[in-house]
Amino acid sequence: MLNGLWTLRLRQIPWGIVLVIMALGCFGLVVLFSAAGGHLDPWASRQGIRFGVLLVGMLVLAQVPSEFWLRYAYVLYGAVLLGLVGVEVLGAVRGGGQRWLDLGIIQLQPSEFMKLAIILALARFYHFVPRAFATSLTGLWPPLLMIAVPGALVMLQPDLGTALSIGFGGVAVMFLAGVRIWLFLSAGGAILAALPVAWTMLHDYQRKRVLIFMDPASDPLGAGYHITQSKIAIGSGGLTGKGFLEGTQSHLDYLPELHTDFVFATMAEEWGVLGGLAIIAGFGIILAWAVGVALRTPTQFGRLAAMGLACTLFFYLAINMMMVMGLAPVVGIPLPLISFGGSAMMTVLILLGIVMGIARAGRTERL
Repeated sequence: MLNGLWTLRLRQIPWGIVLVIMALGCFGLVVLFSAAGGHLDPWASRQGIRFGVLLVGMLVLAQVPSEFWLRYAYVLYGAVLLGLVGVEVLGAVRGGGQRWLDLGIIQLQPSEFMKLAIILALARFYHFVPRAFATSLTGLWPPLLMIAVPGALVMLQPDLGTALSIGFGGVAVMFLAGVRIWLFLSAGGAILAALPVAWTMLHDYQRKRVLIFMDPASDPLGAGYHITQSKIAIGSGGLTGKGFLEGTQSHLDYLPELHTDFVFATMAEEWGVLGGLAIIAGFGIILAWAVGVALRTPTQFGRLAAMGLACTLFFYLAINMMMVMGLAPVVGIPLPLISFGGSAMMTVLILLGIVMGIARAGRTERL
């Protein structure tokens, strides 16, 4: 009985990492509880239910072998790409953006799933093509097209943060696959040369965000209000914070988006630098584990997929924290497992479930 199949599979789950994920998710619920003035509604209770359901889903996904993702990576990529086209045709408009597909029982944001699909599709591409072709100039175009098409569709929604995340994850897999550095430098030069054209294609509010990033004091009560209040909240927290339920910037409604994109500032005001370090330490443990999985996995697909997914998680974390501290433009990227929202949490827990499946496959092949 104790040596049964499911018992062995349960033993292969990295329970230490699961506990870290649960600790971060529960800390997020505490922050949302405080952001609502000490009430479970409207955020903490709904987020808690989502977290519990999606956590179970993550453990189920951890049982899916990496061969499944290898076999169906292109199918998944094509399905999500079709979903992005569907958003353009039938998508629901909310908050000035056309990003959701209404399926009747649930509203999905396909762009969130593209962050994972692009990693799996490119890992499959580099798993099968010869290294000489993959690192040649000719071999550069297929993966660039695979990144550019969904990136352009997401920009039409418009969603600059998600488009950047898709691009970052895809380019990270290309770099890890061994694409020559001079090709990256050439592409970087081309991007710099195209910046004036890209600037004209941005929406007015996106251009304003970039300008405010460079000079937040130019419009402290208008476009710079978010980042100014965020920095005040973080700075007023000091080393240990003002205390649970004692945040003034958040409770007096000075801090906008206190439960989504700027939830780190809400947390830092009450828990201080120590709270921020606790979140960074938790994600540091998860990222170190994911990188270790990639290094130990014997297949090219497993290595690229695990490392690419780790890079995507790092992008989430780094950009959100830099954004709320004024070190990056405000691009609407939530803090993983902490910010209120179902799509982003679903993406992160699916990501971690896939990495757990790759880790289990690696252990099985070494036995």
